Amino acid sequence: MPSSSEKTKRVADEMSASVRRKNRRRRKRRRLIRNILIAILAAVLLAAGIFSTVRQKSANAASLPSAYDLACENGAEDLDSFALMKAEPFASNLVVSDANVNTDQLKLAHDDEQALLFDLDKQEALYANEIYREIYPASITKIMTALLCLENGDLSQTVTMTEADFDLEEDAQVSDLKAGDTVTLDQLFHLLVIYSANDAAMAIARTIGGSVDKFVEMMNTRAQELGMTETHFANPDGLQDENHYTSVYDVYLMMNAVYQHSEYTEASQMNGYQTKVQHADGTTGTISEYATDEFITGTYGLPNGIRILASKTGTTSEAGSCLALVVQSQSGGTYMAILMGAWNTEDLYTEMISLLSLIGS
Repeated sequence: MPSSSEKTKRVADEMSASVRRKNRRRRKRRRLIRNILIAILAAVLLAAGIFSTVRQKSANAASLPSAYDLACENGAEDLDSFALMKAEPFASNLVVSDANVNTDQLKLAHDDEQALLFDLDKQEALYANEIYREIYPASITKIMTALLCLENGDLSQTVTMTEADFDLEEDAQVSDLKAGDTVTLDQLFHLLVIYSANDAAMAIARTIGGSVDKFVEMMNTRAQELGMTETHFANPDGLQDENHYTSVYDVYLMMNAVYQHSEYTEASQMNGYQTKVQHADGTTGTISEYATDEFITGTYGLPNGIRILASKTGTTSEAGSCLALVVQSQSGGTYMAILMGAWNTEDLYTEMISLLSLIGS
């Protein structure tokens, strides 16, 4: 017979699961309503001829199905791709894709995984697997934190670390900084991008936003501006939260934005970072951290002719192992490759190698 405490725990677990299911259903209803409204607005604009420029793009881009066509052909579940056509200048610079493209070319190991491979120069989807499904982003979140840091911050500004910056869940990845240490925003940016330091994310957030909560509002506002219709941020670091989610396509949108900044591409190609900090007592010290991307560190080898231009990793037990890359091929072409939800690090890099091998095939 189960004990009283076991029964109580089972009831509590069932209630918690029920709440999570209700929250997911509520979010799906909100997204459906939102996307229907976007569809109606875009259809009206289409009728008025607003999107004529999009239809007159280059022959290669014009051969892609429009988001409007995708929505009509595939039903409400693909309205997220249709949302990309909200504004002609916005859509004209982005890859428009169905949720699944060429999935026969690469079978992912598990149903929990999602991935994409986009040719950024030709604006073409080479591969897509469930790219509009809601997922947890883990530290992939820090792409948005880095973007807002570059767009709104002065990298020369000095920041003093506080105890609150380290008030994180147990085993959260933090740098060797301590409360009272003084660093620059540039140093925090490098620790964020290279080492995925959660304390750096918290310090950047309160410095840029005035408070972490205000920064999270900025994150969600910027996500809307980028067209990230499947995303809601609850924190600047990606630590697990039921209300913190995104999609593979939305990761593409924010990675595409931060990739335009040379500060990000330069930092994310570094295999480590060493910097001096000033301690509270006036003395100085040095901290050293290594990159979390195991392509960058050389633990795993890239396919021949491929080099990384920008990178971000992410891992939690709920999100799995995740990796977002911008790469360049031997011929000079630029591609975005994203894989989310791998069960472990080995699967992540093995499958990313297979994904990148589709370039030029």
